[in-house]
Amino acid sequence: MENVQLAVNGTLMFGLELNGNLLAVGAVFVREAFTEASYCLWSIDDRHPAMIKVKTGGNAIALEIWNVPSAGLAQILWKEPPGLCIGKICLADGEIVLGVLGEPSLCDGKREITSWGGWREYINNSGIKQKSI
Repeated sequence: MENVQLAVNGTLMFGLELNGNLLAVGAVFVREAFTEASYCLWSIDDRHPAMIKVKTGGNAIALEIWNVPSAGLAQILWKEPPGLCIGKICLADGEIVLGVLGEPSLCDGKREITSWGGWREYINNSGIKQKSI
């Protein structure tokens, strides 16, 4: 497999703080998408989000799909904040892609922001300052 589709839901998104990590490995933006309505999103100290699949109470979360060279996937993951990992994400259209997820313990005691529908919506409308590139 030469390239993989990678769903990103936070600071790896276009124009945000860690987007350069995608660009550095030659990743190419494919499209915007939504998860199926079975995910929750938390703000981790307003620095980055963590998304987890849940059995009940989830929502569709906005994300971006990037085409990433397979050889660069590990490099991207190593530069992600601790507690974030790669797993399978179910998109609203039924497609399953690799994507960035949070470990459940990372979200303990953090602010749930699922109702915002995505990280970009949260940072654009909640008054927090997010670094951009």
